[in-house]
Amino acid sequence: MTFLEYLQGHYDEMLADLKSFVELESPSDHKPSCDKFAGFIADHVRAIGDPSVEISKRDGSGDHVIIRWPGPRREPPILLVGHYDTVWRLGTIEEIPFSIDDGKARGPGVYDMKAGLVQAFWAIRALLAAGELRRPLVMICNSDEEVGSLTSRALIEDEARKAEAVFVFEPAKDGALKTARKSVGIFSVEVEGHAAHAGSDPEKGVSAIEELARLTLDLHAMNDPKRGISVNVGTFHGGTRRNVVAAHAAAQVDTRTVSNADANDLARAIHSLRPHNPGARITVTGDVNRPAMERTETVARLFERARDLAGAELGFAVDEIAVGGGSDGSFCAALGIPVLDGLGAVGDGAHAIGEYVIVDEMPRRAALVATLLASPLDTPAERTAALRPG
Repeated sequence: MTFLEYLQGHYDEMLADLKSFVELESPSDHKPSCDKFAGFIADHVRAIGDPSVEISKRDGSGDHVIIRWPGPRREPPILLVGHYDTVWRLGTIEEIPFSIDDGKARGPGVYDMKAGLVQAFWAIRALLAAGELRRPLVMICNSDEEVGSLTSRALIEDEARKAEAVFVFEPAKDGALKTARKSVGIFSVEVEGHAAHAGSDPEKGVSAIEELARLTLDLHAMNDPKRGISVNVGTFHGGTRRNVVAAHAAAQVDTRTVSNADANDLARAIHSLRPHNPGARITVTGDVNRPAMERTETVARLFERARDLAGAELGFAVDEIAVGGGSDGSFCAALGIPVLDGLGAVGDGAHAIGEYVIVDEMPRRAALVATLLASPLDTPAERTAALRPG
């Protein structure tokens, strides 16, 4: 029996798992719900080959789950990465209940990325059922990807440094695997001016709003679409009353770049901003939150392996794509580890009310992961040649 036949034979169970994963809500900002979901995952996976399971307790976020299947060979493991937190507030399941209609599953977080977790666990079930677990596997299910992975980044990087490759179960983009991602920068710009009466003494004031408006133009002038550099002032707040010269204003800034060199240059430029009005004082905080996932030679080889296996053994074509959003795979790629991203659900609508998963694709995508895990990925010579900075 092939991996695909096994998974198609367990299709109804996959969908039942998807329903239970979606209906147990896990908003990034609600630690009790996240901790409950972490315990749910721990219980769920203990029946999948009897792995070792660790719940990594956190104060500043939900707990993270680390699962290890030892494998028969003493080889570097494959690291599987998936987040279980969602952008949806607690209670959304009452407004958007889980449903399957016209071949599409809907519900909060179904596409980004609970279907990816279900597919990953079923890929491992298929691998174990066939006796094809050839190398150790480590899987991290983290609780804070949607808010920057602030408490899970070090954990992911530590495991990635030991790994042969990293598979990320973020959703696919139009079915394509993701071999490049832009960096993500998060910055805050605050301006302190001087308050004054807008009617009686406007000349005595220093408008923080005016200063921040000028800085916004400076920031947007850093955009360079041809190089894939984007800078966006996404929020802008300031002032107290209509008739008061604003003494304070603040903005949140998002940056994206194709390369890590540009990300670092852009961060330096933003931190080098100076006020136009010498009476104003500005404070810039923040940095690059996620490095760019650059399409290196090792990333390209990993994708080519997946493309060849999908065509030869599973009978479908798979493409690659570069995307603007970041993921936890970006941290791993920056360490020089081969990363294949977008191995999760096929569907659309991440972070939107209408997000959905094409359920008939779930066995095929899980079969692709199982096939990859059962196949050689790199020769020792290629591993030695791979650059691993840091």
